[in-house]
Amino acid sequence: MTLGFVRPARLDDVVEIARIQLTTWRVAYRRLLPKHVLDRLDEDWITRRWREAIAEPPSPAHRVLVAVEQVDSPGSQPESAYVVGFAASGPADDTALAPDEDHTALDKAFASAAAVTDVLVEPRWGRRGHGSRLLAASVDLWRSDGFTTALAWTFTDDNVTRRFLESSGWAPDGAGRSLDVDDLLVPQIRWHVSLEQDPVTAA
Repeated sequence: MTLGFVRPARLDDVVEIARIQLTTWRVAYRRLLPKHVLDRLDEDWITRRWREAIAEPPSPAHRVLVAVEQVDSPGSQPESAYVVGFAASGPADDTALAPDEDHTALDKAFASAAAVTDVLVEPRWGRRGHGSRLLAASVDLWRSDGFTTALAWTFTDDNVTRRFLESSGWAPDGAGRSLDVDDLLVPQIRWHVSLEQDPVTAA
């Protein structure tokens, strides 16, 4: 029997989180970002970044969650559990803003907004509900922290993530920006969802 669940990330998860990020970016974004940029991603730096995020979060509202798939083996064999995805979020800060917005937006419109920095599921574990469980667990925690809105940026041409957010009750809020990736401007759009009503969660 297979069981999927979400739990807070632990320090012994950081290597898997970094590996999942590298693998997922290189598969999901290979048509969006230059190959040489993806090839040069530094796994050691990414691992250190996640270690810091888990060990020393800037606030209690900054969280990293992992999705786990647990497989019960028949007979007397021990069960196996795999970290298959992760989500990271925290209070909205400058990185949630569009180029034409300033700190007044953080003080007013986004004062009670959570911001997603990552929701990634390794491609080979996709379509098994892990993304939905990560998002649902994040929503519960955002509400307990008193957030009323959540924000997320996606690449404009990342149709998989766009469909996932759309089916989960999120919508574009009209804001856009472009990331300068090795002199290539990659457009992004911002999504939002109200936490004051139950969003739909995708399968």
